[in-house]
Amino acid sequence: MALCLVFSADLTSSTLSRMRCQDVHQFGQKLVRRQQLKPTEGSESPKARHLNTLDLVVLGVASTLGAGAYILVGEVAMFIAGPAIVISFLVAALSSVLSGLCYAEFGTRVSWTGSAHLYSYISVGELWAFVTGWNLILAYVIAVASVARAWSHTFDSLIGNHISQALEGTFSPYMPYFLANPDFVALAVLLLLTGLLVLRAPESTLLYRVFTGIIVLVLSFIIISGFIKGDLHNWKLTEQDYTLNTSESIGTSRLGPLGSGGFAPFGFDGILQGEAMCFYMFTGFDAIVTKGEEALNPQRSIPVSTMITIFICFLVCFGVSAALTLMVPYYQIHPDSPLPEAFLLVGWGPARYVVAVGTLCALTSSLLGDMFPMPRVIYVMAEDGLLFRGLAQIHANTGTPVMAIMSSGNLAAVMALLFKFSDLVDLLSIGTLLAYSLVALSVLALRYQLDQKFSKEKTEEEIEMKLRVEENPSDLVSEAGNSNILKSLWFPTSTIPTRKSGQIVYGCDFLLVLLLIILSLILAQWPIQFFSGDPVLTTVAVLLLLLITGVTAIIWRQPQSPSPLPFRVPALPVFPLVNIFLNVYLMMQMTSGAWIQFSVWNAIGFAVYFGYGIRHSLEEN
Repeated sequence: MALCLVFSADLTSSTLSRMRCQDVHQFGQKLVRRQQLKPTEGSESPKARHLNTLDLVVLGVASTLGAGAYILVGEVAMFIAGPAIVISFLVAALSSVLSGLCYAEFGTRVSWTGSAHLYSYISVGELWAFVTGWNLILAYVIAVASVARAWSHTFDSLIGNHISQALEGTFSPYMPYFLANPDFVALAVLLLLTGLLVLRAPESTLLYRVFTGIIVLVLSFIIISGFIKGDLHNWKLTEQDYTLNTSESIGTSRLGPLGSGGFAPFGFDGILQGEAMCFYMFTGFDAIVTKGEEALNPQRSIPVSTMITIFICFLVCFGVSAALTLMVPYYQIHPDSPLPEAFLLVGWGPARYVVAVGTLCALTSSLLGDMFPMPRVIYVMAEDGLLFRGLAQIHANTGTPVMAIMSSGNLAAVMALLFKFSDLVDLLSIGTLLAYSLVALSVLALRYQLDQKFSKEKTEEEIEMKLRVEENPSDLVSEAGNSNILKSLWFPTSTIPTRKSGQIVYGCDFLLVLLLIILSLILAQWPIQFFSGDPVLTTVAVLLLLLITGVTAIIWRQPQSPSPLPFRVPALPVFPLVNIFLNVYLMMQMTSGAWIQFSVWNAIGFAVYFGYGIRHSLEEN
């Protein structure tokens, strides 16, 4: 009897252990389950294709050239980088180009509207898709809030700063240090636009063209005027110049810090921190990809328009920052309204009104460009079951996702009311850089997988590839029976991707991300010690570089999908990895306050996902 009880207890314990293992396995499967794209009725997009390459460029420029080129350039030049802001733009543009290439490949893979959330869901699984989508929501909300606050600053400057002066005297004594004075103008603008979106306000390509034309004219005027009125001496200022300006009347401007003077007054650290903030000025080009369903020839127009948009934005931001720092000493720039106040300081008072009106047009265009796609991410995630299903509710009369619009619009309005512009920029940059990094990771993973050409119907290439696998089963058998793991890593037995080679790439990808994070952390937190030759940091960095090189070589040795693509990121796997490294490094330059806010936002997101999304997702295990 005792023997039976012992046997029964052992059996029960073994059963419970096996059940626990199965539960853990099922839980893990849920985290990495991928969205399966099912064929729909007909292969054509339900939306009319009417956007050419020029239309996409206009949309991209209108969405990208906003508060950054008109407001943030002054704050970065005054407090962070000085005239060396032009160098900061160069590195930020490089990172944006690499991100744009990755977005372009995904945009040409999918023949309908997509986003980084969808791409991550297809490629790396549900958990990362939720993280991407959740941070895209943050990026859109912060972008809208920051542009609305910049719009308010510009409008206030146009009427003599009466609003800010009144609010500062009323609210400043009662506001905590981490919040700004309430901006009721920004709040009213966003609530008005949210109401218009609920009532199904149309998105007008003609309006974008008009605004973009005004933007180009005003920016051209600013750049040309800056080089006419500019003085090269303002790029090599000294303490004597600073003292002279302190003793003289400086109008409406307040003197900022001098630093060490010269072209890079805040040193190499200032340039690096400036790069992180300048990246904000290139966010928005992903709006081009979301319009892929309406493009006449998305396979060609998406990559071309993305690169043209980034190039135009770089030229404009470089020219505006150079003109501004040549016209006005960097410590004399007005941080809230730099361009109009700069023309006032150089004696071109009437021109400030032209610049202010152009700035308002640009900010309005950017605001509209961000407001329309903002609720789409919430709606798609809610429709997939990752967010509360009520957020996917469609208004019976207008046909708009009313709950998604109201929730995102109200959140953006509250953030514009209470948060400082610079804090919004830091938070936006972290969320956007994370989303761009996940897109680059997805590109890196998908090119080494089998049958990853995304379309709503099977294509001839997919069928042919499937036949090749069926005709060469020996490759799979050989690989499955290969006991020498190291040999299979360096000498794959198949010329086309297999399940095992795809798993190897996935593992290597996540290992590389970890190594790149550690390397970026060292370079960002201890740059002086590292570049001065600290033996410990140098040894760790060299070991990390060797590991990164070795893991990258393993990925390079794996077979890529032979399926033809309209556009491919060149130099795989190097370009996506460089993009991830630059993005992570720029993220490490952000302030601790921004990271705390970002962590709180993602903690809320994980609570939503593990409390609701993982159980209500429409994807099967």
